[in-house]
Formats: sequence, structure tokens, C-alpha cells
Amino acid sequence: MATDFFQRQADARRTTAWLVGGFLVALVGIAVAVFLITLAAVGSQYDAAAAQLAGAAFPWQAPIGAAAGAVGLIGCGSLYKVVALRAGGGTGVAEGLGGRRLSPDTPDPLERRLLNVTEEMAIASGTPAPPVFLMEERGINAFAAGYSPSDAVIGVTRGCAESLSRDELQGVIAHEFSHILNGDMRMSIRMIGVLHGILLLGLIGRLLVRVIFHSGSTFDSRRSNSESGKGGVAVLAALAIGVALIVVGSIGSLVGGLIKAAVSRQREYLADASAVQFTRNPDGIAGALKRIGAAVGHGRIRHPRAAELSHMYFAQGVWEGFSSLMATHPPLDKRITALLPNWDGSFDVAPLASGGASGAAGGGLAVAEGVSGFAGGEAGRGIGSNSGGAAAAERVVPIAVVEDAAGQVGEPEDRHRQYAKQLLASLPEPLVEAAHDPFSARAVIYVLLLDPDDEVRRAQRVALAEFADPRIHGVVRRLAPIADGLEPRLRLPLVDLALPALAAMSSPQYQRFSRSVRALVAADNRLGLFEWTLSQVLLRHLSPKFERVRSPRVKRRGLADTAEAASVALSTLAHTSDSQNAFAAGREKLSDVPLRLLGSADVGLDPFRNALATLAEMPESERGRFVDAAAAVICADDRVSVVEAELLRGVSDLLDCPMPPLLAGQPVAAG
Repeated sequence: MATDFFQRQADARRTTAWLVGGFLVALVGIAVAVFLITLAAVGSQYDAAAAQLAGAAFPWQAPIGAAAGAVGLIGCGSLYKVVALRAGGGTGVAEGLGGRRLSPDTPDPLERRLLNVTEEMAIASGTPAPPVFLMEERGINAFAAGYSPSDAVIGVTRGCAESLSRDELQGVIAHEFSHILNGDMRMSIRMIGVLHGILLLGLIGRLLVRVIFHSGSTFDSRRSNSESGKGGVAVLAALAIGVALIVVGSIGSLVGGLIKAAVSRQREYLADASAVQFTRNPDGIAGALKRIGAAVGHGRIRHPRAAELSHMYFAQGVWEGFSSLMATHPPLDKRITALLPNWDGSFDVAPLASGGASGAAGGGLAVAEGVSGFAGGEAGRGIGSNSGGAAAAERVVPIAVVEDAAGQVGEPEDRHRQYAKQLLASLPEPLVEAAHDPFSARAVIYVLLLDPDDEVRRAQRVALAEFADPRIHGVVRRLAPIADGLEPRLRLPLVDLALPALAAMSSPQYQRFSRSVRALVAADNRLGLFEWTLSQVLLRHLSPKFERVRSPRVKRRGLADTAEAASVALSTLAHTSDSQNAFAAGREKLSDVPLRLLGSADVGLDPFRNALATLAEMPESERGRFVDAAAAVICADDRVSVVEAELLRGVSDLLDCPMPPLLAGQPVAAG
């Protein structure tokens, strides 16, 4: 099993821990600085002889109180920002920079091209298609924001959308998807909240000084000497406090900038390399970097809040001073050289062909050579429903590819992107159009969950009549015959494709929609495990848009602590297999875990869901081991249908392990 993805996730989690440690060190340093400054100020006014005569001790409470107040202010500022970012998520970040969410059914060719590229990358990487926000900025830049792939958004400047060729745009979007997959995005958004409190003291100091100078508070000689003296002392004291806060805040700004720079730079090199792996085209992302270097405004973002997110951009978005010490991104020339070792140092790039930036919105959806070997699908065998046709049932996924599935988690390659192009071209146009519309996208999900059994389907239609919007029934009737013939390999990507449109629902619409989905699932206990998994993937990725969902946290140490949950999950998968040795094959992969095979009466959809939720709380590498075991269970009968392969991808998704499509002919790990 390859460990690159799981190692990068663990590294990002460790970096977040270092970030918190750096914050605590900065907090202590600022508290000490405030204490010493206040101590010096109080000491300058302290008359030891007079205090001794009066029997008074040195007023230690003043510097101690000032230090405690500074700590409290920083802590409250960081907590407030973290809570605000948690509530807004990736969407809040994008809207805070002036981004406009692009409609999935937009007729604008430029916007359609941007959405097409994003959809291709999402399907190829096994993640939901994120909403795309367009910022009216001339600089060439982009970012990814959010706490998880479910919450992720992509932000792109107009300069980026208009100035880059399709290959270059693919390189930029692939770079941002790398941040989503590697956990950088979650780390970056947390960094904004943590550092906000450190910078708050300087902001308050500048505000205080500005108020003093603009309020006209001066020493008035016409007043009595006592009044004038008191007023002058008060103004000078307030001014001194403001200056002191600016000085201390500058220390905080320096520390915050150094933390951002130290955390961000290496992750940018990693994202560049991942983008090349994703597109197999170093000229694409290198061309985008060259255009940034050649542009007058480079990647500059003018929004007032641009500096707050400086570490999240594709390229340097704000001026970081004359020294590279505070730069959150490596220099452009170093990034380009890492991609193109023989680069001549010139930023000259060929001009785009007329209409090249906005034309060909489809982006060339020709079937890619070497990717058509993905199996179409096999129905039934305890898992499925909605067969997708007899011809599809004749094809299967190579065992070696599925056995190495965990090694492919978070490792999309160019073959997956090419396959995504082919897949998008093969989707029935009525379903694609419906998936892009916020209203009819709901009908797409409903028809994907309809059971082929007439009796079960009648119960599901009754449930829809009770819970769903009455206007949707006509759309369901129109799309159901098309969805009935849909190949299994197209179902999970279609769910991912519909998510941006579904995210545009209002909260009441979402509540009604989620009730309808749950009613379809509960309409009959015979709903297939594959269709149930589709519904769980859908609700998992959609719920953060409308509900307060806690960030994923590691609570379990490993599979040994979750043996019961692992037993339930593997037993459920084993009971869908034709092989009596299926559970034993999974147990062999986890020989150090006390697993037991449960009877069919002890497994079901609810226990399976609860087991996966428990397993999702393990460290990344342990989740990868479970995916390995699940793949072994599915491969035990030496024949893997596409339904089974897609089920494995769905289970992997529910464990926060995004798995690209499993393609025939792709390389697998040795041994």
C-alpha cells in the first residue's frame, strides 16, 4: 500500500500542531513584552521613598493585569475568528474576498470552461465537485478554502480565467485540488483564525492612535493648570498605550508572518509537483506561473482582506516587503525551475489564440486513449440494483487494480483526468443538464435511489409524494427511465456533479430534500448497499453547507481500538460477496486486530453507518489499512464488478480517503 497520501495528511496534521505551538510561544512572548513595558511605565512613576513612608508595596497588579489582559484579548480574538470561519466555511472565505458563486447552468463560455475543468478534476480525484467563485480581480491567482472536501470551494480571479489557456488553467486547478487532498486547505483556514488574535493588538493600537490624532485632544492652555495637566497626562497616557500596542502588535505581525511563511512554502512545491502528476503536463502549470511573472499586476489581489489570506493563494497575492523572509510563496523562478529544469529564465509566453480563453467551453471531451478499459458494471450479487444493462454486466475490474485501491487514495493521475473527460462525455445530456440545475438536481438524486423492484419503487413513490416538493414529481418521471439504464460507473460521479447545484438550495429546501432522501432509503429494507452508500456520500458532503458539522478529528488510536466497528463493516461487505472466504481475506490483512464474523442478522445499513463513522475517527494510516482489508473482502471471489468497485470507492469516501476511479491498465504497487 502506498503511503504518500496518508503521510501527507499526517504531515498536515502535525504542521497544524506546530502552528498551535507557535501560537502559544508567540502568546507567551507577547505577554512577557506587555508585562515588561507596563513594568517600565509604572516603575518610571514609582517613588520608592514615598511608597515606603506610606507603607505601600510596588503595584505589581498593573503589569500582571496588563499581561493577563493581552492574553485574554488575543485568546478571545482568535476564538472569535475561528468560530466565525467555522460558521462560514470555505464559502464564507470566498465571499469575504468578494467572490461570486458561479451557477452550474451558466451560459457564459468563460465560466462554463472553468466549471468544466473543475468538474473533470473532481471526478478524476474522487472528490465532490466544489462550488467555484469568481473574483473581479485582474491579477492571475486562485485559492482553495474549506475544512474538508465536503466544505471546499475554489476561488479564481477573472485575470486567471481570462489570461490562461485551458492547459494552464488545468494546472492551476490541479494545484488547488492538491491542497484539498493533502489537508493543506484545512490547515490554512485554521491558520487565519489562530493568527487573528496575535494581530489584534496592533490593530487596536493603530485605532487608538488614529482616534487620538483625529479627535483634537490637545493640551489647552486656557484651562486651569490642574485641568490642563490632567487632560494632557490622559492624552499622553492613551498615546503611549497606543504606541506600545503597535510595538507589541508588530512583534505579533512578525511572528505571524514567519509562521505563515514557514508553513506555506514547502506545501506550494508539493502542490506544484502533485499538479504535474495529475495533468502529466509540467508546461501547463509552468506556463501559468510564467504568465503571472510577465503580467503587470502579477498575482496581486486588491481586496482589503487580501493580506489575511496571503498564504492560501496560488501565487503571491500581496506585497510581503523587500525581504523574502516573510514571503508565503517561493519565488516564481524557483517554482518554474523545479517544474522545468531546463527553463531559460524568460517569462515570455505565446499569446493565446483568438477566443482561446473563452472558446471550447466543453474543453475537448474526446474519449482518451487507454482509459476505456474501465468496466461498465455488474448488477445484483447481493449488492446492487439498477443494473445498467446486460452488456455492462459482462465486464469486470481487474483484481490487481482493486487490491491496490488503498495505494491509489489521494493519488489522481493524468489517466484519471482523461477518464473523467470520457465519463462526462458519456453521461446522458438530460441528466447532466438536470444535475446542473438547483431545482432538478434533486430529481437526479431521487431517480438514482429508485429501486428496480416495482413493489419497492411504489413504496418509494409514496414516500416522495409525502416528503418531496410536489413540483419535482414530473421531473422524476421524465428522468427515471434514463437513470434506469445508467451504468453503475456513472452513478457516483453524477452525485458529485450535482453537489454544487444542490448546495445552492435554501435551508428549508435542504431540510425537505434530506427528509426525502432518507425516506427513499427507508422505504424498504432491501435497498441495495451500493445505493445506500450513494445516499450517505451525498448527505455527508452536502450537510456541511447547511448544518453545523464538526471538523474531522482523530479520536481513536487505531484499528485495535475499533475492532468491533471493523468487524461490523467487514462482515457487512462479506455478506454481499459470493465467496465464503471473503471475511477471512479481510481479516488476513488485519492480523493484529481481533476481528469476528457477524451473522447476517447482526449487520444492516444502520450498524454499517455507525461502524464507518467510528472508523473515520482513526488516524489516516489506520483508515488506509481498513480500506486495504475492505478491498481484500471484495476481491475474495476473484471477480470484481464495477458496482463492487464503486461501492469500495464510496466506502473510502465516507472514511475521508478520496479514491480516484479504478481503471484497467493503471500501474499497481509491487508485491
